[in-house]
Amino acid sequence: MIDTRRILPTILAAALGAAVPAMAFGAAPAVQQAPGKAELARWKKTAARVTIMRDKWGIPHVFGKRDADAVFGLLYAQAEDDFNRVELNYINAMGRLAEVEGEKEVWRDLRMKMYIQPAGMQAKYAASPAWLKELMNAFADGLNYYLHTHPEVKPKLITRFEPWMALSFSEGSIGGDIESIDLKELERFYGKNTQVATAARDKGFDAEPRGSNGFAIAPKLSSTGNALLLINPHTSFYFRPEVHMVSEQGLNAYGAVTWGQFFIYQGFNEKTGWMHTSGGGDVIDEYLETVVERDGKFFYKYGKEERPVRAAPVTLPYKTPSGAMASKTITAYFTHHGPIVRAVDGKWVAVKMMDEPLKALTQSYSRTKARDYNAFYKAMELRTNSSNNTVYADAKGNIAYFHGNFIPKRDPKFDWTKPVDGSTPATEWQGLHAIKDTITLFNPASGYISNTNNWPFSSSGASSPKREAWPDYMWSLPENARGRHAERVLKDAKGFTLDSLIAAAYDSHLTAFEPLVPQLLKDYEALPADDPRKAALAEQVASLRGWDLRYGVASVPTSLAIYWGQDMVAKNAPRARAQGTPVVDFITHSLNAEERLASLQRASEKLTSDFGTWKTPWGEINRFQRISGDVDQQYDDSKPSFPVGFASANWGSLASFGMVAKQKTRRIYGDRGNSFVAVVEFGPRVRAKSILAGGNSNNPASKHFADQAEMYSRGEFKDVLFYKEDIEKHLERKYHPGM
Repeated sequence: MIDTRRILPTILAAALGAAVPAMAFGAAPAVQQAPGKAELARWKKTAARVTIMRDKWGIPHVFGKRDADAVFGLLYAQAEDDFNRVELNYINAMGRLAEVEGEKEVWRDLRMKMYIQPAGMQAKYAASPAWLKELMNAFADGLNYYLHTHPEVKPKLITRFEPWMALSFSEGSIGGDIESIDLKELERFYGKNTQVATAARDKGFDAEPRGSNGFAIAPKLSSTGNALLLINPHTSFYFRPEVHMVSEQGLNAYGAVTWGQFFIYQGFNEKTGWMHTSGGGDVIDEYLETVVERDGKFFYKYGKEERPVRAAPVTLPYKTPSGAMASKTITAYFTHHGPIVRAVDGKWVAVKMMDEPLKALTQSYSRTKARDYNAFYKAMELRTNSSNNTVYADAKGNIAYFHGNFIPKRDPKFDWTKPVDGSTPATEWQGLHAIKDTITLFNPASGYISNTNNWPFSSSGASSPKREAWPDYMWSLPENARGRHAERVLKDAKGFTLDSLIAAAYDSHLTAFEPLVPQLLKDYEALPADDPRKAALAEQVASLRGWDLRYGVASVPTSLAIYWGQDMVAKNAPRARAQGTPVVDFITHSLNAEERLASLQRASEKLTSDFGTWKTPWGEINRFQRISGDVDQQYDDSKPSFPVGFASANWGSLASFGMVAKQKTRRIYGDRGNSFVAVVEFGPRVRAKSILAGGNSNNPASKHFADQAEMYSRGEFKDVLFYKEDIEKHLERKYHPGM
């Protein structure tokens, strides 16, 4: 599944100890209502205060008198560009996907409904401060006004948006906290009530890394004496558009926004910039609950007592093949640690994670208005960005790094990478670590900061935090090939400009092959002279021997090496998971000569079968194609596409381009990796360049559907139009919403 379905908020909605009626978790599809006169008048009055300026790339620059006006206009503009993804994000976030896509999605819905219920969100909305409530009202008004002015648009399910819905999708995390709950295990437990032993959850395994790169450059390493920031999220393509929102209340934020949210997720204002990368501290814990049954009720051991397991009926409506609605009701179980999600070795497993949707939304929005480091730090002190690290730079020349944000205090004697004993009070969280007690950097002597979803101990060269100084649960992912690559391109560089920072971010070296290729050459040399592989692989080995380990559209050894690597990964991923080792590390350190040589033979055969020869240039294979606006993209070798040189992040490519969808074509068509990318210089006036995968519109009939595609494929950036006078010079359309 791609991010539009996978990326979920990291929140718990209501106090789990409260009684929950069945229908609190499921509701019938809304009936579209015409707005009342007063409501319609309010919408029109707000729209009159909002101006949307579409530049030559179709990027919406939304201007309003108040922040709420800008929010109203932003959501209206998002709906213009891709209402389908906006709606789908909220269908998913509220656990209602089966109502649209059928019974196969009921377990995904159950996972959400164990954490989110409308009544809990409505109560939190009612308790919100007035300024935030005003923004949530504007969020709903902007979407509802769009639907009112576009009657031809037929929602799949949500015909009216309510302000509280913003709290169901409050962080926009790319880490996927809730996704740590395995749907197959959830179905096994609740669908068949069987107790199947499983290993601890995997961390860091994916066909294409779901992560990002963030670089910050201090003034002493820049050519102008200004701080620079690289914003390089690696998400599924089309997951976030490029937007700009401005108000007379001090809002002036530019960057990438997750469809349906009203805050810039990764971006900058005229004074500060922020980039999130996933893989911070360990923020989710599993508890093994010792459960007994008496008289049809369940109890779990805690210390010297037994506590009742709370049972709550969860209603799961779904669409049948005929189009009619049906439903099933599941009795979900909860302990004080959280919902029960699976069983292992006769014990039930409860999951504990962040439960602060109101603070999360507050933090997500307030950081976009921070004008200096102190204000940004204050936003970080809310400690609700549970999935991410943050790389920061500002106009005063400061650069900073926060490894994680929401970090529970724990007893370090326990192994928190595995389920812990829920009956032992010593395993309870002891509050949260203060920001000052987490892994951070501020203006390191090295003059640079980087994170590539790796550990923090190589983030700043000699200025990096020291591993021995921190408990293991404060970091969750190890070093990776991109981290080693980033250190190489940043360590001794000076005089950075926007263009040279782009060049560093697109450096073509594939670090992961540094140990792999020499191993293969040694394997080949050790073959006896009469071994048939000596002749069969001679040309392939010679090609790799002469390779400089750099990708390029004309490079044949790039194709051979990546197909070889892909084969080794495919054959050995289960073994790597069983050992709890990242699969690229496993194939580097655990394979023998026979396995490496056999993979090279299979890779050669695969290339020859698909393309007629293994001597096929990488650009003939690795392509960018956008031919439909569907969420689940389909690809066609017979239709136009562009060659792409950069490769999967698995191989150390800083510029990431990988295919996660099941491959039904000969060619590789990227669908995850570099999506929105920007470089920013914080001088007296902000200067920035950016590129977006494809274009800003999801409508194939729009010229902005793929107007950036060819530039994207070459790693070529456009100038960001940040100031109103520059937008006016490159203006395509200027209008009020609904007009």
